[in-house]
Amino acid sequence: MTVNLPFPSAQRQTPHGQRIGRAVDWHGAAAPAKGTLLEGKGVRLEPIGPQHVDDLYAALCRESDDALWTYLFWDRPRERDEMAAIVEHGATDPGQVMFAVVPVETGTAAGFCSFMRIDAAMGSVEVGGILLGRQLQRSRGATEAMALMLRHAFDDLGFRRYEWKCDSLNAPSRRAAVRLGFIWEGRFRNAVVYKGRNRDTDWFSITDREWPRVRRALDDWLDDANFDDHGRQRTRLAARPPADPATSSQGQ
Repeated sequence: MTVNLPFPSAQRQTPHGQRIGRAVDWHGAAAPAKGTLLEGKGVRLEPIGPQHVDDLYAALCRESDDALWTYLFWDRPRERDEMAAIVEHGATDPGQVMFAVVPVETGTAAGFCSFMRIDAAMGSVEVGGILLGRQLQRSRGATEAMALMLRHAFDDLGFRRYEWKCDSLNAPSRRAAVRLGFIWEGRFRNAVVYKGRNRDTDWFSITDREWPRVRRALDDWLDDANFDDHGRQRTRLAARPPADPATSSQGQ
């Protein structure tokens, strides 16, 4: 049986007629560091620590917030100490760099997010563990927080691949990834068991070759001119990646 899978375009060949990838002058990226502060106009991403526990517990852990935790590996903390344990893990885990999302207007933490699966040698990093309180959801600040992380990964640290992964049934996360300019790469079936259930994981990414397009779209959307006097967007964010990575610039 012949399996017809698409090949990326513009590939080279060995003298033996074998396809090989484009040449890359690559020396590795700089790993994100704990203690990094990322500052925007509307939000700051602060190194997470015990000073954020009370704010996060108040913003994310009410009974009405149960739905916010459905697709995370943690259950909603019922006690402050449970939120403190999540924060401590994020602050001390050597495999991630976790931030508290702090709106400048209030100065109180209202969410968190992390760099994960950090492979500086290969230039790949994932944004994950994202949880935003209701006051941040669908807001300018939420988009700015993701833009700050993207800029830091590509422009400051020199990564060449930026990943987003989610439960394939997590429709809001899938929509957010596409809106931000990520390209859907596929579905890993039976990838994870969590909270006593199966998770098929959808993979999305932005590469360094796609980043200039995504950055322009984010910059245009976040510009003050895109918002009216009531803070409403004038035009929607439209990074508009192709749906199929085999047709994107990623393989060219």
